[in-house]
Amino acid sequence: MPIATVNPANGETLKTYEAMDEEELDRRLQLAEATFRTYRTSGFADRARLLTRAAELLDEDQQDIARVMTTEMGKPLKQARAEAAKCAKAMRWYAEHAEALLADEEPDAADVRDSGASRVRVRYRPLGPVLAVMPWNFPLWQVMRFAAPALMAGNVGLLKHASNVPQTALYLEDLFHRAGYPEGCFQTLLIGSAQVDDVLRDERVKAATLTGSEPAGRAVASTAGEMIKRTVLELGGSDPYVVMPSADLDRAAEVAVTARVQNNGQSCIAAKRFIVHTDVYDAFAERFVAGMKALKIGDPMEEDTEIGPLATEQGRDDLEELVEDATRSGAKALCGGHRLRRPELPGWYYPPTVLAGVTREMRIHREEAFGPVATLYRAGDLDEAVLIANDSPFGLSSNVWTRDESEVERFVRDLEAGGVYVNGMTASHPAFPFGGVKRSGYGRELSGHGIREFCNITTVWHGA
Repeated sequence: MPIATVNPANGETLKTYEAMDEEELDRRLQLAEATFRTYRTSGFADRARLLTRAAELLDEDQQDIARVMTTEMGKPLKQARAEAAKCAKAMRWYAEHAEALLADEEPDAADVRDSGASRVRVRYRPLGPVLAVMPWNFPLWQVMRFAAPALMAGNVGLLKHASNVPQTALYLEDLFHRAGYPEGCFQTLLIGSAQVDDVLRDERVKAATLTGSEPAGRAVASTAGEMIKRTVLELGGSDPYVVMPSADLDRAAEVAVTARVQNNGQSCIAAKRFIVHTDVYDAFAERFVAGMKALKIGDPMEEDTEIGPLATEQGRDDLEELVEDATRSGAKALCGGHRLRRPELPGWYYPPTVLAGVTREMRIHREEAFGPVATLYRAGDLDEAVLIANDSPFGLSSNVWTRDESEVERFVRDLEAGGVYVNGMTASHPAFPFGGVKRSGYGRELSGHGIREFCNITTVWHGA
């Protein structure tokens, strides 16, 4: 993929960029290493001041950067503004909490005496330059949930962003520069995917985090394993959304629509598989399909647009293939099901779609549908609901709707996912750990767990 801004609403190429050559890339890595030597000794108060200033600037830039994001990847403008606001919130959260999250820890006094020490401390020290390989779907948020904790921990960041959001990527480097960070604390590397392996192999780079596809995760994990470097991977998701008979059906169906089509359906943590108890299946399906049909598809720059174009033409084509494979094999489209063809919307649009009658043999049962396509499953009881929910290679998050506390505890115990959201939709928050299991990756972002991922957890032992 060329490094370029291509407007998905009309297919127009607006800006193209040349990839950095080896000399410029080496200069950037040298700068990152040199900056880390001094930045790592800065205090939490100084780091918090810088990050808070960056949050203030982001608030000031909110409308402008929202328009850039919408132009580059097609999310509705109001959602782009909300993304920018969420980033500023997370930056302030880490500025306020990082020092406490990384404070020295004192083991139990009896264990200290038993070790023969007069004192033992556990200290969290930064690792160095961290490479972040980030996707286009939340082009600010995905980066900030790495950058804010990494910078507060004393690391420096190297961003390899998706090639279709170069203006957003360059904005991020400029944001931290304007906030007063030392040169080299956060750098955007305009490079292609083929150059990631070389950067990760460089001894100056100490760790990596990746949010993206399973193949990309495998490639980064393989190289990092060979080089014995720490990684955090947040990969695909095909999250279950389970509805039991005791659920508030009106609310469950209303939230289900948002949970599926947020960000034009292009979210790893979007609910994708809707598993409904047979007793309420028909009533839920009727409400859910009506909500999906009512969504307004249009120009993402318009304030009342709820569904914009998919980010890339290839993404639209891949989604279309998944749906066609399912319908050829017997699934029924209760709404949507075909590429949108409206002259006034020439971009890469796909309508909200609900598929019923999906079976294990269909590709869409096993693969992630990255767009506004939902699959409906009928479950005879709680056991079958759990079985269907876990019948996926992914395990990012999950949603369950029930008023029965015993059912809640069963889902929390048995669902194979990094999160269980009860009577609500999955959403990330800086205070809560975020990540998955199985092929959805490993490690955690956000919260204290996320900030410690890229720290050297050091035992400091003092003799008696």
